Amino acid sequence: MSALVVAIEGIDGSGKGTQAALLRDALTRDGRSCGLIAFPRYEATTFGRTIARYLNGEFGDLNAAGPHFAALLYAGDRFESLPLIRSEIASRDVIIFDRYVASNLAHQTAKLPPAEREPFIAWVEAIEYGVYALPRPDLVIYLDMPVELAQRLIAQKPSRRYTTKAADLHEADSEYLARTSAVYRQLAARDRSWRVIHCCDADQLRPLAAVNADVLEPVRAALDQGRHPS
Repeated sequence: MSALVVAIEGIDGSGKGTQAALLRDALTRDGRSCGLIAFPRYEATTFGRTIARYLNGEFGDLNAAGPHFAALLYAGDRFESLPLIRSEIASRDVIIFDRYVASNLAHQTAKLPPAEREPFIAWVEAIEYGVYALPRPDLVIYLDMPVELAQRLIAQKPSRRYTTKAADLHEADSEYLARTSAVYRQLAARDRSWRVIHCCDADQLRPLAAVNADVLEPVRAALDQGRHPS
């Protein structure tokens, strides 16, 4: 058995963790064996602990740290987690990633001028999918959330163990989040495995259940097609 691999993506504050958990719970009620791994794994890997330091500003601001350094940290966190990933894929019907390779692509590419972006994307993918042999997702669910609303939701988050700040290095910069959102949309537009789920109607946040129904639909469709039978 090989699991259907689903990645939940979106800018900070878009509800990835909530929707990933709701998806897991719904699929479990369907009778599917379902695993969930959230990245970064701040306390479980050496790279994850270093990412926490990066997001807390220990290596400087976004410009000082640079996209290549940050990309290697996030890729390393997944590489260090590869035994867990392979075990889950071998034993489950579905494995859900709360953030995955596309997060690295969107967040780090957003730090670069447009002319440098395509070579950088190719470099990150060569490391993550090539050198580190991480599995490509069968389905990427992108939660499209306006930056202004996402930042309001970030401000409402409870305290997190990896940072004492209300907003980490990425979350605090609205212009950076807007660029990241734009890169996410570009990635979604060119890859047929992506599904874009709109989290708002006009400027109003959609109910969690409504968003979850949209998330569930393509996942159930992929399972029903028999590509990854139980």
